[in-house]
Amino acid sequence: MRTRTTTASAGLAAMLAAALVLSGCSASGGSTAGKGAGAGAGAGASSSAVASPAPVPAGGAFEGPRPQDQNLLAWTGDPNDAGHVTAQSAAGVGGRVTLVRMVLREQLTWSNIWLGLAGIDPNAQLANCYLGVYDAKGTLVASTADVSPQLMTEAIAKPFPLAKPFTAAPGTYFVALLLNGTWATNALTLKATGAGISVNAGLNPPSLRYSTVLTGQTSLPATVNLAEQSTSTINTGWASQWYAIS
Repeated sequence: MRTRTTTASAGLAAMLAAALVLSGCSASGGSTAGKGAGAGAGAGASSSAVASPAPVPAGGAFEGPRPQDQNLLAWTGDPNDAGHVTAQSAAGVGGRVTLVRMVLREQLTWSNIWLGLAGIDPNAQLANCYLGVYDAKGTLVASTADVSPQLMTEAIAKPFPLAKPFTAAPGTYFVALLLNGTWATNALTLKATGAGISVNAGLNPPSLRYSTVLTGQTSLPATVNLAEQSTSTINTGWASQWYAIS
């Protein structure tokens, strides 16, 4: 009897073990098809995770060309886009103060105004030509010496030093250009964008992006009335000149 009991117990244990194995296979997905589907889903999730780019840390996103990339502090736009040329006759812009707005978002020391000179007239007779900076109230805060000689040589982007550098706080400023003398139209030319008359879209005086004020000037006045900004000359093609700060 002892021997039979042992044999029976051993047989029962074997049957229970087999049942447990079958039960485990069923719980884990059992069929080959089920396992295949599960593996496919896992592979898809893995591929998706690899394809998705990692989040870019704050402040590390690509923002396009910046002035600092070219050792400049600010500009009216990427010089790579300044392919257009603006030209006007001496009668059209001579003695007028042309204003180009620049908005600074951080404090900087302003030492030079860069101008994109596209073409020169070797026979021009220039005198009393200046670059300067007006603040948002229309007060002249800096200017160059007469730049007439530099406008007669090297049709490139070049810096014109201010007579005295100044600390420019964040805010709105206007680069001023005054030309005087005689030159051939379409010979003395400046680099600009192709924006044309659309440069002032959505704007009104005293916040026009490109404008002129006054006539008959031989030097930059100490103040200008920005409420008198005009687009009459700008709209004839004298617009969107390229400038930068260093």
